[in-house]
Amino acid sequence: MTLKVLLPERVLLEQEVAKVTAEAENGSFCLLPGHIDFTAALVPGILSFEDLDGQEQFLAVDEGALVKCGPLVLVSTRHAVRGPDLETLEEAVERQFRTLDQHERKARADMAKLEASFVRRFLDLKDYARE
Repeated sequence: MTLKVLLPERVLLEQEVAKVTAEAENGSFCLLPGHIDFTAALVPGILSFEDLDGQEQFLAVDEGALVKCGPLVLVSTRHAVRGPDLETLEEAVERQFRTLDQHERKARADMAKLEASFVRRFLDLKDYARE
């Protein structure tokens, strides 16, 4: 099977795999090459896969969607982090979420400034219309 993990800005992973294990709202599931076509809404958690050498690898994924169609397994998610083992993955997730949190705070501050500017201009326009 080919596992392809899609993020909004790039393809995180495209690799031949022997097995994929993920978590949906109703629990974990495992996909093997002969599995029927399948779709699932993923919940935030760990997606693991076994490469063709038998090595288990891990991805921390945000909520998203998984579609298995023939030999292709597509995963689409907003955020994902890859790690060779669970301990390394935990550290990578913490780093990424700290970075995301900083970006989110900056974006919120920028949005507040934009909204305040819009309100000021709107009030100026309202005052101008009264004159």
